[in-house]
Amino acid sequence: MPAALLLALCCVAPEDGRNWDARLAPIDRIVAEGIEDGEMPGCVVLVGRRDGVVWRKAYGDRAVEPQREPMTLDTRFDLASLTKPVVTAFCVHHLAERGELDLNAPVAARLPAFGAEGKGTITPVHLLTHTGGLIADNALSDYRDGPDAAWAAICKLKPLAAPGERFVYSDVGFITLGRLVEEVSGRPLDEYAAAHLFKPLALTRTGFNPPETVRGEIAPTERQGDDWLRGRVHDPRAAALGGVAGHAGLFATADDLGRFARMLLGEGRLEEDGSPRLLTAETVRAMIAPRSVPGGARTRGWDNRSAYSSNRGDLFSDAAFGHGGFTGTALWIDPERDLCVVFLSSRLHPDGRGSVNRLIGRINTVAAAALCEGEL
Repeated sequence: MPAALLLALCCVAPEDGRNWDARLAPIDRIVAEGIEDGEMPGCVVLVGRRDGVVWRKAYGDRAVEPQREPMTLDTRFDLASLTKPVVTAFCVHHLAERGELDLNAPVAARLPAFGAEGKGTITPVHLLTHTGGLIADNALSDYRDGPDAAWAAICKLKPLAAPGERFVYSDVGFITLGRLVEEVSGRPLDEYAAAHLFKPLALTRTGFNPPETVRGEIAPTERQGDDWLRGRVHDPRAAALGGVAGHAGLFATADDLGRFARMLLGEGRLEEDGSPRLLTAETVRAMIAPRSVPGGARTRGWDNRSAYSSNRGDLFSDAAFGHGGFTGTALWIDPERDLCVVFLSSRLHPDGRGSVNRLIGRINTVAAAALCEGEL
């Protein structure tokens, strides 16, 4: 974004919601360019603060094939890897807060088979920060015989490096964390998340394996055979695991993600009458605190500054944390600036060629600039 535009945006800090429309208007142009360039058929963007949503807008189309459908604010999206922080990291920390899981103890203490082949000292913190030494993904063929066979194959994997030695973004690590949640809680991951996150936070359009009755509300991804993936997870490993996994599988709307983000800005509680506390402030602070990893910084479940931060933008504070999803989704939260930005698209529809990370970064820069007080 040109420096002159940033300076113009940052002249005066907005005092209330009356200025948000004007200050966030450049997002319209950024999104229009992305749609025109074929990076996505449409999207939903939401900007919020701890005490409420200040701006939300739907753009373009939810689907263009087999027929065109306009985008709506209540469209549900396949969140892909946003499942990792929103569900899996939350559930892991929820169990730890209750004293049921030690994040610094070996995973193998609760899942003994995982300790094979030199993995016995890997802890949940290593997996949350992608420093466990595990490979990014094991062979898709390891998943063709169902969840139990897939887990047995993961347990047989040899690590690439000692824990803490390397940063390798790993789906395998979060699949393992999902399995850990199930072992410790005695409940499937989706059920535990529904009981302790979705229901108490009133995330009414969030979940795994959405029912056929809401198929028309879901943004399709790619064609599979004679039909479109619509309400069925795009990630092939999550699909082979029954649609529920620690690394992918979650579907949600921008409004629901905004509520989740505002809960984290509120350090575990959404600032609405009657909203329950989901995590203690201490747990949230520990989860989102940046920590050094080889080549960058992550938090326990989220990105901070790493090779995966191309959608971060230029003006968030050092405390900002976020995550993206392969399908064209992202959520960034800046507790220092009291700001969250949700971007949801289905960039893979219809031809699998869209690319939105740079676009998301530009939107995040505009949103952060709207809070500046002329310091640039």
